[in-house]
Amino acid sequence: MVSREQKRAALQEKLQLLRSITNSHDLNKTSIIIDASKYIQELKQKVERLNQDIAVATQTPNDQNPLMPMQVKVETLEKGFLINVFSDKSCPGLLVSILEAFEELGLNVLEARVSCTDSFRLQAVGGENEEQNESIDAQVVKQAVLQAIKNWCGSSDHQQD
Repeated sequence: MVSREQKRAALQEKLQLLRSITNSHDLNKTSIIIDASKYIQELKQKVERLNQDIAVATQTPNDQNPLMPMQVKVETLEKGFLINVFSDKSCPGLLVSILEAFEELGLNVLEARVSCTDSFRLQAVGGENEEQNESIDAQVVKQAVLQAIKNWCGSSDHQQD
């Protein structure tokens, strides 16, 4: 028979494991469980976004989808969005198209890192323009970026074969 102290030690060990997995800084059992619950919700949202991305990617055949070599991810932050765009090819002019899309949305670029030497990589933090009354969600931002890429792919001045 397992003693009460052994059960308590096992429970404490499992709580510490849960605390480390969820990056909880709390020591209290209830707070650790609440943090774990929030972490599970975040994971569920990420899974949902990934499933949506997969659904979109599989709806269009590869030969008809010029965006397949591009990876676009948009995550909602407390006040804005984290936008990541990546292509293993250099994409001259694409940055301008994406920034124009941000401007059309009324999204201010608060911080950005861009590399366009051998590949194209954009990581930007965008915040909503406070003068706008409408709220923008991550899916709208992603669709705008995808549309900017599609428009860029349709233009003839970026072809480098």
